[in-house]
Amino acid sequence: MDPRFRVERLAATPNPQQCVWAAMHQDYSETFVAAEAGQWPDERRAGEICVKRLLAGERGHYGPLEHAQIVLNVGWFPHSVMQQARTHRVGVSFDVQSMRYTGDRIRRAANGELELEEVFYLRPVGDYADRQGKKYSYTDAQRSIDLALCRQAAERYRDLLDAGYAEEHARGILPFDYRQHFVVSFSLRALLHFLDLRAKLDAQLEIRALCDLLWPHLQSWTPEIAGWYEKSRLHRARLAP
Repeated sequence: MDPRFRVERLAATPNPQQCVWAAMHQDYSETFVAAEAGQWPDERRAGEICVKRLLAGERGHYGPLEHAQIVLNVGWFPHSVMQQARTHRVGVSFDVQSMRYTGDRIRRAANGELELEEVFYLRPVGDYADRQGKKYSYTDAQRSIDLALCRQAAERYRDLLDAGYAEEHARGILPFDYRQHFVVSFSLRALLHFLDLRAKLDAQLEIRALCDLLWPHLQSWTPEIAGWYEKSRLHRARLAP
């Protein structure tokens, strides 16, 4: 995994499994659930009940999972990850560096003030296969050629800005996989669905790395539900209802 990739939690429902339990409980409770908050099961027990009544046996009753929310800051991933993350109906909200207002880092890399790979992503040297199974090697020599092209593009971008070009015009000559930071918010349901889509073992390398960094946040935030998910669905591409 690229050592620059990073995911940090910004905010989250503090008692997510209790929140899911309360939503589920209100579905069939005669009483006003909030008035009974002192009698709710604790967070661990709430998670166990939610697994048993909502998730075990693939009952598909995922609606209550939408009430728990988590907000994450994702850093230094290539633009292709953002393109893929926003594909399909994942039901999440993104705020992403635009490359209209955030191109100064490219200029700094062109001037040697930042490492080039701080702003552009290239896959590591190694053996790969395409989606049809054709195998190939990405060598040090090939990667050096690509890195030189990134440098040329950064320098051209800087020169265009210096000549008065608009950022949205100049960015068109940049390599596709410039790095971006973004903030993303998930409901618990959306996060599980995202992992269903993108943590499968034949997904693209970089978005699998994103899922690998999302996973510890799910485990620490909703441990009982994460435990069920790991045993029942992780890496199996079984799409959430």
